[in-house]
Amino acid sequence: MSSDTEYMGMALTKRDLAIQISEESGLNQQQALQAVQMTLDGICAALEKGQHVEFRDFGVFEIVVRKARIGRNPNKPQDTVEIPAHNSVRFKPGKRMREMFKS
Repeated sequence: MSSDTEYMGMALTKRDLAIQISEESGLNQQQALQAVQMTLDGICAALEKGQHVEFRDFGVFEIVVRKARIGRNPNKPQDTVEIPAHNSVRFKPGKRMREMFKS
């Protein structure tokens, strides 16, 4: 089985990423896991401050405000539910990533 199809449908976890970084960089797994966690914490902290996070060619994370709207209860479609406005994180892929996934 090729490595491309071997991982189809499986999630890449922080631990998996840390192991891969460890193998490629010479850091031990604990150091790699700390680096991954610090990166994720930095992204979250920037978004919390209202900043967007941009990684050239990879993509941009930003906060968008979802407008309030009326939804329906899937169990009782006749009932409407007010969904309040809320913040959400949006990821916009960069040029390199978009090109990787072109059909």
